[in-house]
Amino acid sequence: MIRRGFQVAARLGHHGTLPGGPYILPTFSPASAFGSSMDSLFSRFCQEKTDLKNYALPNASWCPGMLNLYHEFLEKTKAYGWIRLPSFKSNRNHIQGLELPLVLTVSSDKSDCHIFTRCIETEGQGYEYVIFFHPSKKKSVCLFQPGPYLEGPPGFAHGGSLAAMIDETFSKTAYLAGEGLFTLNLNIRFKNLICVGSLAVLNVDVEKVEDQKLYTSCVAQSTDQQTVYAKASGTFLQLQLEEDSSQY
Repeated sequence: MIRRGFQVAARLGHHGTLPGGPYILPTFSPASAFGSSMDSLFSRFCQEKTDLKNYALPNASWCPGMLNLYHEFLEKTKAYGWIRLPSFKSNRNHIQGLELPLVLTVSSDKSDCHIFTRCIETEGQGYEYVIFFHPSKKKSVCLFQPGPYLEGPPGFAHGGSLAAMIDETFSKTAYLAGEGLFTLNLNIRFKNLICVGSLAVLNVDVEKVEDQKLYTSCVAQSTDQQTVYAKASGTFLQLQLEEDSSQY
C-alpha cells in the first residue's frame, strides 16, 4: 500500500477540524458507515471480473519450485480458507470506489502510477511474486522470486528488494486484516542472501491490533525452511478510506 511512515502521522497531526488543532483519527470500526466489513474489503480489493492484467498469475519465468508451491496453495483456496490475492499495476485498481482522506490526497496522472514492486513489467526480470491470505488466521504467505534487475552482490538479490517485498506483503495483509493503510515502522534483520532467480517464502502474521495500529511479523526463508533470509516486524496505522461517490 501507500508508504509514508511517520511523515503520514506528521501530516495528519497538522490537519485538524479547527484551525491549528490536531487531526483526530477516526475510531476504527470493522463495519464503518461505508460498509468496510471484511467481505466489503475483499470485494473491492479482489475483483473477480476485470480486464486489468493480474501480475500474480504464473508466467514462463517462474522456477519449478515457485510453480509447485503456487499450485499447492491454489488447492488450499478450495477447502482451507486461503485466498489468492490479485496484483494489479496500481493500488488504485485494488481499492476502486474508495479514496484517501482529503488531507492526504494529491493530484497525479493515474496512468503513470505503478506499485513499486510492479514497475518492472518484463517477465522474470524484477519482482515475481504472489500473495495468499487467510482471513480467519490473519496471516499471509508470499512466494517471491527476485529477477536479475534486483541484483545487489553479484548473483544475489539486493537487500532492499527483499525489504520492499516484505513491506508490500505486510501492507496487503494489514489492509485486509483490519484496514491498516500506512507503514509506521519497519524493522528487518537480514540473515542470508537470496540467489537471483531462486524462491523465497515470506510467512507473515498479524500479531495484534491495538490503539488503531496493527503489529505484524515476517520470516523469509527457503522452501525447505532450512535457510532464513530475514526476520522482520512492522507497525501499520488503521485509517478508513472514504467512499468516492463519483464511482456510483
